[in-house]
Amino acid sequence: MNRKKDPMGRAIADYYKTGKAGRLRVFSPMFEEDEIPLQTLFRKYEDMPEIERKALDFAKGKTLDVGAGSGCHSLVLQERGVDVTAIDISPLAVETMRQRGVKNVIEQDFFTLVGLYDTILMLMNGIGIVGNLDRLTEFFRLLDKILAPRGQLLCDSSDISYVFEDENGMMDIPEEMDYFGEQSFQMRYKDTIGEPFDWLYIDPDTLRQKAESNGYAVEVVAEGEHYDYLARITRRQS
Repeated sequence: MNRKKDPMGRAIADYYKTGKAGRLRVFSPMFEEDEIPLQTLFRKYEDMPEIERKALDFAKGKTLDVGAGSGCHSLVLQERGVDVTAIDISPLAVETMRQRGVKNVIEQDFFTLVGLYDTILMLMNGIGIVGNLDRLTEFFRLLDKILAPRGQLLCDSSDISYVFEDENGMMDIPEEMDYFGEQSFQMRYKDTIGEPFDWLYIDPDTLRQKAESNGYAVEVVAEGEHYDYLARITRRQS
């Protein structure tokens, strides 16, 4: 990733160095402007939501932390003696993780990854990097290669169908939208503007259907307070 187009990485680096940062702004055609609170990317285990804590408690064996950001999840696992590798496409985030003491950090696109892992973590809506439903087949074919035979993928996502409910509780989805969870975003931090990117929010039933058609099973192991959930994905046993 080009450092000049890395608002997330720049914000993470600034916050780590100074304890404060400007606004990490998020724009979308479908939603009002939002903001990511930088302190949430640096939280300790006890400050994390239950979904994230449970995922970390489930992690075992050789573990991959995808889209690790500031490394808060990797640091928890590292302190517990878990063999964890953190990856992120942001060079500034990778530098910050190294400075924070994460031992195994790689600047890496998940979809070009090689290796074999017992646990793969995709937290903070991390499975969103798939982008859209059509790419899920590619995603599961990659899991075929990098997930150990009895391994697990732990990911959280949100069912955002509630956003499209009318006053009568009926779904009112725009005609041009193939699936309500396929969204696009763009980030800005100070004068650093990132490239637009696709992001996938997937409801548990759709995730289960897509996983089963690709040879995987989905178990929802925790539910959050706002339509979010933690899923454990494993190979279906023949």
